[in-house]
Amino acid sequence: MIRLLALTVPLILAGCAAVEPAPQSDDPFYAPVIQPTMQYSNNGSGGIYQAGMGDVFFGDKKARRVGDILTVNLSESTSSSKSNASNVTKSSSATINNPTLFGVPIGLDTEMPGMDSSFSGSAGANQSNSLTGSITVTVYEVYPNGLLAVRGEKWITLNRGQEYIRLSGLVREEDIGSDNTVQSTRLADARIAYSGTGELAAGSEQGWMTRIMNSSWMPF
Repeated sequence: MIRLLALTVPLILAGCAAVEPAPQSDDPFYAPVIQPTMQYSNNGSGGIYQAGMGDVFFGDKKARRVGDILTVNLSESTSSSKSNASNVTKSSSATINNPTLFGVPIGLDTEMPGMDSSFSGSAGANQSNSLTGSITVTVYEVYPNGLLAVRGEKWITLNRGQEYIRLSGLVREEDIGSDNTVQSTRLADARIAYSGTGELAAGSEQGWMTRIMNSSWMPF
């Protein structure tokens, strides 16, 4: 019984370790960043011009500062295909002279048993993915070269769980359209995650026993 427990407990722990924690909304990493300098004072100075109002009538509405928002149009599509095949054949044979004993041939077979071996195998894989939609993110940093670092998340609550999109990356200001949108294919160092939680998401996950059998702890 002790030996059985000693073998079972590590396997159970390995299965539990393979379970990733479910993502939670309101992750601080994706929280909007608001600069204190953007919160302008409402105190009137008596003049027509007020600080922070320079872009109201004549400036565009493109994101360019920390705290500005930007809409990213998701248009991701990937596909891959891979195949390979191999064939290996090997054969061998040997012949020896008929041995003699005191000058008399013994009469043994002169041909040794032959050996033949062969192997053939093939494998193939095809995968395609697409993601369309949109997500509005926040500029959290502006680099000296003008690149805008953006990130954000969108959560949608459904009757059987939640779906979410998380995005982060770098955007050039010249890639932003007049409607303050940018294509996801124009993001550098992009990180895009789309998944869900709840019953539907759990239905596509492996059970704990399957995780144990597929874990690196299994010697088979």
